[in-house]
Parts: sequence; C-alpha cells; structure tokens
Amino acid sequence: MTDQEFQRIVTYVKGKSGINLTEKRVMVQGRLNSYMNRKGYTSYNEFMDKVEKHPTGPEAEELMNTLTTNHTFFWRENEQFLYLKQEVLPELKRKTKDWRIWCAASSTGEEPYTLAMLCKDFLGLEHSEWDTTILATDIDTTVLEKAMKGVYAKESVEQLPNQYVRRYFKLINDAEYQVTEELKREVLFRQFNLMHQLPFRKPLHVVFIRNVMIYFDEATKTKLLRNIYDKMAPGGYLFIGSTESMSQSNTNFRYIRPSIYRK
Repeated sequence: MTDQEFQRIVTYVKGKSGINLTEKRVMVQGRLNSYMNRKGYTSYNEFMDKVEKHPTGPEAEELMNTLTTNHTFFWRENEQFLYLKQEVLPELKRKTKDWRIWCAASSTGEEPYTLAMLCKDFLGLEHSEWDTTILATDIDTTVLEKAMKGVYAKESVEQLPNQYVRRYFKLINDAEYQVTEELKREVLFRQFNLMHQLPFRKPLHVVFIRNVMIYFDEATKTKLLRNIYDKMAPGGYLFIGSTESMSQSNTNFRYIRPSIYRK
C-alpha cells in the first residue's frame, strides 16, 4: 500500500463516516488485503476507483463494513446500565409512557438487547402499558444482520446477570445462545450513518453512543454532539464510552458522572 493509496482510503472513510484512520495503517491494510485478493484487485487504487465510481455498490459497502470496528460484549461497562436502571428509568417512568431510547452504535446487538432487558425487567407486569422500543443503528450492514439473528457465543452471554440469561436467551448448542423472540420484538435495527442529518421527529430521552467517537476528530465529534443535543428532550441522558471524553466548552451537555451527561 503506497502513501497515496492509504491517504485516499483515509480521506474517503472520513468523508463518509467521520472515522479518522490516519493512525490505523496496519489495521487498514490487514483488513482489506483478504477482500482484495479474493476479488482479484491488483492495487488499492483499482479498488478505490470502483468504490468511488459506485458509492452505493458492494465494494463501497464492503469497505465501510471492513474498516469499522465492532468489538463488544454483553454487560460491557455495566456501571452505566445500573445507573440507567436505578436512576434514569424511575425518572422516565414518572414522566411519560413513550420512551425514546436510541443506541447509536449498536454493532452486533449486545448493547441494545441489554437496554431492552433492563426496560422490561424494570417495568415488570406493567411493561405492555409503555412503548419502550429501542432504536438501534449502525453504519455496518454485516453487524446489523448478526444482531437481528441474535445468536451469541456462550461466554459473551454469560457475562450477564443470571436472571437475564434465564429469561431472555435459549441455549441452542454447547457454544451458543439465541435471543428470545420476545426480546427481539423490543429492538428495531436500522442502518444509519452518524454523519447524516438525524431523522428524529420527537425528542430523545436516552442516547447511548459508546466507543465510536474515539475514532472521530474533535471537530467531527463536536458537530455530532451538538446535533444529538438538539434532538434530545430537556433532561435527556447521554451515555458515552468510559475511555472517551467530552469537551465541556464545546457542548451544552451537563456532566453527571464519568461518561454520563445530561441536557
């Protein structure tokens, strides 16, 4: 991969998704090599010619799917889930029966399914009286397909508290669990690019956007956070990744505790 080819890929991906791959040359080359060899491309420029000529074609989709990072597991950063259940959901219950919760970087589905479990568990027998459908979005169509199937490795599922495993999963073989149909109905998966205009007509009460902004530069992150702020209800909660940071001077969100903010 030449410097020019690498910069061409970096510029394209940043323009499409906001993700900055400037420091990820080894990862970019490693992830794209097998696809290019399989498809018979002789150079990265030949591949990028096809991507740029057909921005909605299979090569462009494969490029974005391959270079977006999708490592997650159930009950990750569980302090945030506990805060949601103990502090946020009781407050939301007092305000409205129409809960608008967005999981903005849903990857393979572990996070939005966990949010759905928490909502169902918190409301109990009253759950049917509330609309708690989780909107889960990601730019990567491959991970969304996996999320909708709802099949996960045993070791990932068993990170959850036992009561959630027993109620919301069925063991399909020695190595895998599958999400129940009951839980699947609680999550709506859609492809969405965070660089596009946010489509929400009604204000959001809770937004989880964890472990994706770490790949954005400061200007891209600031613009996205301002867009999210504008779409949130007064008092709405924003959850970001524990390794991420937010500049208080660039957003209007109010700090609550590490990685949790409020409009």
